[in-house]
Amino acid sequence: QVQLVESGGGLVQAGGSLRLSCAASGRTFSRYTMGWFRQASGKEHEFVAAISWSRGSTAYADSVKGRFTISRDNAENTVYLQMNSLKPEDTAVYYCAADNGLRATIPRNKYEYAYWGQGTQVTVSS
Repeated sequence: QVQLVESGGGLVQAGGSLRLSCAASGRTFSRYTMGWFRQASGKEHEFVAAISWSRGSTAYADSVKGRFTISRDNAENTVYLQMNSLKPEDTAVYYCAADNGLRATIPRNKYEYAYWGQGTQVTVSS
């Protein structure tokens, strides 16, 4: 079992930056693929980015590629999402998620992530 707590959300103007953090409990953090999803009002959860448990490989949604960067610090049990050049359409609740399936490929489907944080609101004004 792992517990996830996100932080770092807030209100920012278009073009600005935010850095989200997700702190995880437990002693096996390094064996979890970690992902970020977001949910805009009235919409389904959308995959944003993920970083694998093994070699630290990364995957991004096309909508954020080149603007967002996911990273992890296994010593601190924390995963980060650096968000640059933010756009109003990035406004959403951002969720951290953990997959302990030790998969060979990075999952993009929310149903493959067993553990979720409570979410942090990101609002980008135009």
